[in-house]
Amino acid sequence: MEKLIFSGLIVVFVGLFLFTTELRVASAAWQQAHATFYGGSDASGTMGGACGYGNLYTDGYGIKTAALSTALFNDGRSCGGCYQIVCNANQAPQWCLKGTYITITATNFCPPNYALPSDDGGWCNPPRPHFDMSQPAFEMIAKYKAGIVPIFYRKVGCKRTGGIRFTINGRDYFELVLISNVGGAGDISKVWIKGSKMSNWESMSRNWGVNWQSLSYLNGQSLSFRVQLSSGKIRTAYNVAPSTWTFGQSFKSNVQF
Repeated sequence: MEKLIFSGLIVVFVGLFLFTTELRVASAAWQQAHATFYGGSDASGTMGGACGYGNLYTDGYGIKTAALSTALFNDGRSCGGCYQIVCNANQAPQWCLKGTYITITATNFCPPNYALPSDDGGWCNPPRPHFDMSQPAFEMIAKYKAGIVPIFYRKVGCKRTGGIRFTINGRDYFELVLISNVGGAGDISKVWIKGSKMSNWESMSRNWGVNWQSLSYLNGQSLSFRVQLSSGKIRTAYNVAPSTWTFGQSFKSNVQF
């Protein structure tokens, strides 16, 4: 369980409690939303999802994840972004675990349920900002029996271990590349690819979530990737995949944000 510490750098009042945390990256302002949970006590039901990740452990995210409502998901552009979440103990003192917070990664989409009211079951209906967290993540800030709690949240930087991972799927003339374990802002805005026989970088297009596509024939070439985040920062991973790569393989680079 993560505890908030008094660093003196960032201070926010949440109800009657003073929370502080030290962050070495730029953070957005605190906003209000609600959080629920899904996926079971072991978070096994959170694997895969609308961002395109597979095994969230392999992809570098583990159990500290959430599905975002339409208002936050942004058609998949928010995938991979990190959010710091605090349970609002002023509004729900009986359910919040006071003095705790968690940083989660957006890995899925919480679809709207228009058959139910937005304040009674249709939690992810537009325009509500909502986090459907993995159950273990939810229980780090609130009690299981709560079901749903009011929260404060803000977008923060992501801290990852190791380099950015590239998984190449698809077929000839259709390289579908899953990009995972991305630090910094976390959410990707642009990607370029370059085969060893190409003279120029080729812009890739977002197919869905964190899957980016190229329609070039790149077989038999070592592949390099250039990734730009929503923050504008760019990293280039040269020759990540050797010329002998095949579809279905994953490659971890030695670069990170």
